Amino acid sequence: MASLFKQTIGEGQRDLVLLHGWGLNAEVWHCITGRLTPHFRLYLIDLPGYGRSRGFGSLGLRDMAEIVMANVPTGALWLGWSMGGLVASRAALDSPEKVAGLITVSSSPCFVEKAQEGWPGIRPAVLRGFERQLSADFQLTVHRFLELQALGAPDAQADVQLLKQAIAACPMPDVEILNGGLALLDNSDLRAELRDLTVPGLRLYGSQDGLVPRRVVPLVDELWPGSTSKTIAHAAHAPFVSHPEEFCREVMAFAGRVLGNKCEE
Repeated sequence: MASLFKQTIGEGQRDLVLLHGWGLNAEVWHCITGRLTPHFRLYLIDLPGYGRSRGFGSLGLRDMAEIVMANVPTGALWLGWSMGGLVASRAALDSPEKVAGLITVSSSPCFVEKAQEGWPGIRPAVLRGFERQLSADFQLTVHRFLELQALGAPDAQADVQLLKQAIAACPMPDVEILNGGLALLDNSDLRAELRDLTVPGLRLYGSQDGLVPRRVVPLVDELWPGSTSKTIAHAAHAPFVSHPEEFCREVMAFAGRVLGNKCEE
C-alpha cells in the first residue's frame, strides 16, 4: 500500500510545507530546521516514491501535488526546491484557496531550455544523458546530479556531502521514480498559467546556479508579477545549504508579509 511520509516539527503557529528536489528526501532540510522551528510548524514531506514514501509508481505533477495537499493543513505556506517547486506551484495553481503563499527555490516554471523562444534552462541533451546513465548506475548518476547542483557554491564539496548524507539517510528511489522525475523536469511547462496565479509568491535563486540560470529571473518576473524574486549572491542550486542564514531570513520576512506578525530572528 502506498504511504506518504510526513514529519511535523516546530513550535511556531504558522504551517510551512517543505518539498525537496529530484533524487532526494526531506532529510535535506535539516540544515535549516533549527532556524525555522521556533517560527513555524514544519511539514517535512518525502515526495511520492522518494525516501520513505513507498509504494508509489511514477506519477504526474498534478497527482503528486494532490497527494501532498491531502496530507497537509489548508492555509499553509508551501516551499518547494527545484522539482519540488514544480509540485508546490501545481498545488497553488490548482487549489489557490488552500495555499497561503508559495515559495520556490532554485526552480523554474520550465526547466528545459527553449532555444527558439529565448528561454534559458537545462539543455535537453543533459537530461537525455542522465536518463541513459540511470539504467547503467543509478546511484552514481544521482551523485553526479548532486555535484552539478553544488557547482559554483563557495564550499561545493561540503554542500555535496550534506546532500549525499540526506540520500544515505533514507531508501533510494526506484529507477522508475527517478526516470519519472526527470520526465517531469523535461515536460513540465507552467509558464502560461503563472499569469493567473493569485497566491503571493517569493522566488529564491542562486547567482551561480548551473541548472536554473539567473537569466530566468527577469523572465519569470514578467510572467508572475504577483511574486517577488531574490537572488542570493555566490549560491548555487541549493542556497539553503550554502547560505542558510540569509535563506531563512528571506523565508521569515515573506511569511511576515503574507501572514502578519513578522518573524524576528
